[in-house]
Amino acid sequence: MTLQQLRYIIAIVESGSITSAAQKLLVSQPSLSKAVSELEKEMGITIFYRNNRGVFLSDDGSKFLSYARQVVEQSDLLEQQYKQKETVRRVFSISAQHYAFAVNAFVALVKEYGENKYEFTLRESRTHDIIEDVRTSRSELGVLFLSRFNREVILRIIHNADLTFVPLFTAAPHVFVSSENPLAKKESVTLEDLKAYPRLTYEQGINNSFYYAEELHSTEESPKSIIVTDRATLFNLLIGLDGYTISSGILSSDLNGTNIVSIPLESAEIMEIGYIAPTDRPLSAVSERYLEHLKSYVASHQT
Repeated sequence: MTLQQLRYIIAIVESGSITSAAQKLLVSQPSLSKAVSELEKEMGITIFYRNNRGVFLSDDGSKFLSYARQVVEQSDLLEQQYKQKETVRRVFSISAQHYAFAVNAFVALVKEYGENKYEFTLRESRTHDIIEDVRTSRSELGVLFLSRFNREVILRIIHNADLTFVPLFTAAPHVFVSSENPLAKKESVTLEDLKAYPRLTYEQGINNSFYYAEELHSTEESPKSIIVTDRATLFNLLIGLDGYTISSGILSSDLNGTNIVSIPLESAEIMEIGYIAPTDRPLSAVSERYLEHLKSYVASHQT
């Protein structure tokens, strides 16, 4: 096994096919295929399955990729530290449900490393994809929530992916509405109060189970329902259509302005927000620092 072979595996996964990876790597497709076959033979596993649309990772391949990324990243850090004599380029990636506080913590992290070299990635993503990102080491951390309703199912999925869930804080359910919405004048609202308004939820793709929903009370019937893919669109529709969404209640005026307000929702549910990470390795220093920023921001804004 060589570093070059590990880099080949990573490139194939990122490109989606051996042909595309070969073009990117400037090697012939037969040479690349041979390198992969030799590695699979040496390791005694099948890393990729092939079909007429390209290649995709096997279960063993997904786990192998996780270790391969670690080895390659550590090798790059060693070279930067001792061969190039340059500032080490910090690499960090996180996948999260659509939370403003996750973005605020990311902003604080970037500012902290602003004078150094870094490559940071923030993915606001679907629940299933967040778990897959961390499982395959595409992201170091994933931020999502558990509730009484989804806890058992989501924890089982996380466990089966060889990940662990670590709680960060618990939030009572709130609704976000426009400051001009009639509900904005109420001290609290009920699910019955919400039925007259459009419900806004985040699209979860082909894994559109109630358990993957980013909003509490996902099984409640709503006569008016709008599904969106990003937070900016959701907030625009909150204002433009007098809609609502159910969330943690933690808003950022820096990112979202003052046109949206948070109102407590009368509910027996809770939102336990935490992060997921691999069970077989410790967090990096950058990950630890990100979590410190997140906890600090939430503590200063939670009501």
